[in-house]
Amino acid sequence: MPGSATPSTGSLLQTILALVLVLGLLLGLAWFMKRFGPRAMGASANVKLVGALSIGGRERIMVVEVGDQWIVVGASPGRVNALATMPRQEGAHGHATLAGHAAPNASFGDWLKNTIDKRNAK
Repeated sequence: MPGSATPSTGSLLQTILALVLVLGLLLGLAWFMKRFGPRAMGASANVKLVGALSIGGRERIMVVEVGDQWIVVGASPGRVNALATMPRQEGAHGHATLAGHAAPNASFGDWLKNTIDKRNAK
């Protein structure tokens, strides 16, 4: 029958090629966004890790600097909790010791314990 509704091999091949082209464009766009997306273009936030202390097999306490504030964060698998916030400490320069308040060789754990004790004493 000349007027039948069955697709010919040519139109089926054309449809498959169009589908492959669309999928290729989607994959190319995904690669482009991953490579040149907002993070790669300098849209990162002003966030810096000041110090960290492992308190268990997979649990950690970290001090994160965001702008002019330090946030004490507890992190475990599948969960992150903000424990405390405080103003940024001047003179820390990449390590978590308070200038004039702790010995230069004090560990992060000692600093964190002293800071939490001071906050709880208020």
